[in-house]
Amino acid sequence: MNALARRILDALPQTQCTRCGYADCTGYAEAIAADEAGIHQCPPGGAEGVLRLSRLTGQPVRPIDPQFGTEGARKMAVIDEAWCIGCTLCLDACPTDAILGIHKRMHTVIETHCTGCELCIPVCPVDCISLEVATPGRSGWQAWSQAQADEARSRYEAHRRRHGKGDEASTVAPPEAAAPDRKRAIIEAALARARAAAASRTDSKARP
Repeated sequence: MNALARRILDALPQTQCTRCGYADCTGYAEAIAADEAGIHQCPPGGAEGVLRLSRLTGQPVRPIDPQFGTEGARKMAVIDEAWCIGCTLCLDACPTDAILGIHKRMHTVIETHCTGCELCIPVCPVDCISLEVATPGRSGWQAWSQAQADEARSRYEAHRRRHGKGDEASTVAPPEAAAPDRKRAIIEAALARARAAAASRTDSKARP
């Protein structure tokens, strides 16, 4: 990564949400530095983020391109624990390891670590994850801080190391992590476990 890309990366909010069209903030920073992406593709950074990037690159300030989303209040993921089946797909999807749980057990979100990236939403096979507004009335960098960005970046780098990704290049955002067939298989397996447990309880009650 060259010096300009590093400065651009430092100016990004580190939500790792992929809305910019790249796999992470590093990929987006490198694309901007190479004149392959505009500075108006980061909704979490909002208008202030565009201004920061303009000062670094000399590109003109312009509104966030709506094809990448719109600036808004920061959101936080919330898991409906009554519906969670413990599939662990959201654990792998979360870029900052903000979700705590183990296989076949209820999961929960660690609020202070959630960047509102929304990447856990599409991978949940039972749609038990929703989003709540965490910063009503505040958006972009007004809803985030440099300290939070630094912490999120550190946690993301640790997440990548744990998943064996190291420093490999990040380019275009990956496809949705859970295909419909995979979702269906997980749901069917969960239902099968539930039916087996119910049958076992019925048999136990029927015995003298």
